[in-house]
Amino acid sequence: MLARLRTLPTHRLGSSLARMSTAALGTRVDHAKHALKTADAVCFDVDSTVINVEGIDELAAYLGCGEAVAEMTAKAMGGSTPFHEALAMRLGVMQPSLQKLNEMMAKHPMEEVLTPGVVDLITALQQKQKRVYLVSGGFRQMINPVADVVGIPHTDIYANNILFEADGAYAGFDEKEPTSRAGGKAKVVADLKAEHGYKTVIMVGDGATDMEARDIPGGADAFIGFGGIQVREKVRDGADWFVFDFKDMIAAL
Repeated sequence: MLARLRTLPTHRLGSSLARMSTAALGTRVDHAKHALKTADAVCFDVDSTVINVEGIDELAAYLGCGEAVAEMTAKAMGGSTPFHEALAMRLGVMQPSLQKLNEMMAKHPMEEVLTPGVVDLITALQQKQKRVYLVSGGFRQMINPVADVVGIPHTDIYANNILFEADGAYAGFDEKEPTSRAGGKAKVVADLKAEHGYKTVIMVGDGATDMEARDIPGGADAFIGFGGIQVREKVRDGADWFVFDFKDMIAAL
């Protein structure tokens, strides 16, 4: 399976690489590196972090409403629209059936678009006895195969769940999932710390909803922004440490 993984095309890396600097970016780089070394657990966003696409945009494109949904995704990730509102609007436009979702996954498997270096990073974290979680505003149906490839059990996935009628028609989404609401990723991190007694938890991701996980009492102890796929200015400027390549995180371990 891993031998078939697609790497990120060079032209898609251009805009991000152009922003790279020899100096480490971030408001508290040394703090973030120390927290990474001592972390009990590391939580990863999935879209544009573990995988090099936005899964919901891929599904929308397959359903023929890609442009409208991509604009909503950009607003949600940039922090200008609360995530739960953007999620409801996007799914309302898409109306994905189970049949269409399965067709799309068969033709465009999410596990084949892993971000370069992410498997090595997750493996390195696990070898150091750090629990790794996937905390995503994306959909479990699309994330489960990714988790299988990178070696994360489904019990350690926190994501949204599309609901279907008996005939496979779209029936909404599970609003009980914390990641379906604004601040959901922060709640997941705080709940993990409370449940497991973790002293140090890191959040890694590309979006404003990922950075929120650090900015509540009891939330993530450090936020590492990832710009290898998308560079979002709010995240770049607010991250404790902002990296363009997962090799930097492996080196810090």
